Amino acid sequence: MSTTTIGLLGMATLVGMILARIPVAVALGLVGFVGYAAIDGFAKARLVFGAVPLELSSAYSLSVLPLFTLMGALATMAGLSGDLFRASNGIFAGIRGSLAMAAVGASAAFGAVCGSSLATAATMSRISIPQMLKAGYSPALAAGVVAAGGTLGILIPPSLILMIYGIIAQLSIIKLFAAALIPGLLPTALYLATVALWVWLRPGAAPKLPAESRAQTFRLVLSIWDVALLFAVTFGGIYLGWFSPTEAAAVGAFGALLLGLLRGGFKRGDVATAFTETTRITANLVLIVLGSTIFSYFVVQTGMAQSVVRSIDAVGLPPLAVMLLLVAFYVFLGCFLEGIGMVLVTVPVLLPLVLSTGYDPIWFGVLLVIVVEIGLIHPPVGMNLFVIRTQAPEISLGAMYRGVLPFLVAPFVLIAMLLAWPDLALWLPRHLGGM
Repeated sequence: MSTTTIGLLGMATLVGMILARIPVAVALGLVGFVGYAAIDGFAKARLVFGAVPLELSSAYSLSVLPLFTLMGALATMAGLSGDLFRASNGIFAGIRGSLAMAAVGASAAFGAVCGSSLATAATMSRISIPQMLKAGYSPALAAGVVAAGGTLGILIPPSLILMIYGIIAQLSIIKLFAAALIPGLLPTALYLATVALWVWLRPGAAPKLPAESRAQTFRLVLSIWDVALLFAVTFGGIYLGWFSPTEAAAVGAFGALLLGLLRGGFKRGDVATAFTETTRITANLVLIVLGSTIFSYFVVQTGMAQSVVRSIDAVGLPPLAVMLLLVAFYVFLGCFLEGIGMVLVTVPVLLPLVLSTGYDPIWFGVLLVIVVEIGLIHPPVGMNLFVIRTQAPEISLGAMYRGVLPFLVAPFVLIAMLLAWPDLALWLPRHLGGM
């Protein structure tokens, strides 16, 4: 049996195991080990993969994961999201759809200190959906805007998926964060425009609420100065070269802890819960990276990546057509796989293809996260929708799907913009440090 055939069987087995809800880390590690052993023998596979945990335990780049995760957990427990929503609502008050727009703005701001789409969606759904429903908003609009806003948590730095991509592809986390900054802000504007268009076409979906006074709006915005300072110091320090990503993550985690203590946002046991949650998430992420590393060794041995590149070269497709096919492929995968699984399974195989077409791997990382965003809100998986469903069971799943459809336009518009103007992602990292 050829190595390519073994590789294809391994990929099929891996997808089947993930669809069967076997943990991604276990599926990646098991397929990688068995596949490698089938090619080079069990003894060599045991020697090679016995060294992988030791290599990862000494990998300094991995330390960024628990620290940024802790920053997000502490920010969640400190109740920063409530202040962000009130400040955002103060800015948009008096505009039809103001509460929905406030949910988008608060999701973007909270995502900037959280890094997780699911956490952003869960937190904002607890805060904003009850207020929108009480004000007479359409349940579809309320659920759709929170689900879409939650996706901002994985594009605006710090993004856990972007960090995992950087570790797998061995790319600079600083440049990835810089590349994601402008494309991360654009969906915020596009989601706001979607809300404005929705309530213009269907005024009954969002009753107009009275505006706040200028003085009250100023007080609300001023109340989040410390959150803005936390973001500015953490990520400004990265972009200006004051901190490495790991040092910035430590500063951010300490800052989130300090904010929670000074604001009195922590209840008894919240800090311990944040550390416990961080430990649980970090353990899962490290196991996933371990499994992915084992799987990538197997992929290299099979030569699948090179076979894919040769096959595409033989067809003679232009680079843009190749990228459009990859986007369509990822959107299809998003119907069945969650985001981290998509990244870990496909990047070892498809990144060489991306490089062969001349596209920048930093740029591709941003594009990949945007496509993962789509998978978070489109059926049948749509993890953000299921998270919101647990927080707002009074909204039917059908209403959620109807509500999120208009917001699916925005990420496709952003993908088109990135394909047309790659510098949308590459200008800032190039300007900061040269690429």
